[in-house]
Amino acid sequence: MNIAIIGAGNVGGALGGSWARAGHRISFGVRDPAAEKTRALLASAGASTSAALPAEAARGAEVVVLATPWDATEAALAAAGDLHGKVLVDCTNPLKFTPGVGLELALGFNESGGERVAGWAAGARVVKAFNTYGWENFANPRYPNAAELKPVMFLAGDAAAAKATVGQLATDIGFEPFDAGALRAARELEPLALIWIRRAFSGARNPHFTWARLTR
Repeated sequence: MNIAIIGAGNVGGALGGSWARAGHRISFGVRDPAAEKTRALLASAGASTSAALPAEAARGAEVVVLATPWDATEAALAAAGDLHGKVLVDCTNPLKFTPGVGLELALGFNESGGERVAGWAAGARVVKAFNTYGWENFANPRYPNAAELKPVMFLAGDAAAAKATVGQLATDIGFEPFDAGALRAARELEPLALIWIRRAFSGARNPHFTWARLTR
């Protein structure tokens, strides 16, 4: 597939590199395609990657991946232009920092970040995914174990075909897709991401852990 990744930080870079190694063509949508940081990203991500302005990257893509900090998300979508009809993978989490508390969700029970992204990107087929782990797991999602379990990738979205597309992208880089339901299920997936973040960065665990599914 032709995949545009809006955001070239750790998450976007790790996903782009893994998908490029799986045979997909990646265009990173960035503000300065010629920047030294962008050139370094392309060198590490592989030969089938390129960089362009966000709207140009999105225009030629079948799938657009949103991998931005929450406070930059609305502006990033505006820069990406018209996404009507495109599969839009929302990897973001609506986080804020509160003194004395630390990271917490900026949105709660009545609306998720995924639903707000769908409002900002009218007409796009939004799928919430790749938000419940850190970039380390996207760079290397292989967890050898006796039960041969793969890490689970939760998907939430209203369009079945779009979820199937994103599920295949998850499979391509070593995850087991798990359909969590309609996009409103992002209200549960975003708090799940916060559990991962707190455990990974509190010293209780290192970032190399994922969720997996046992079936009978």
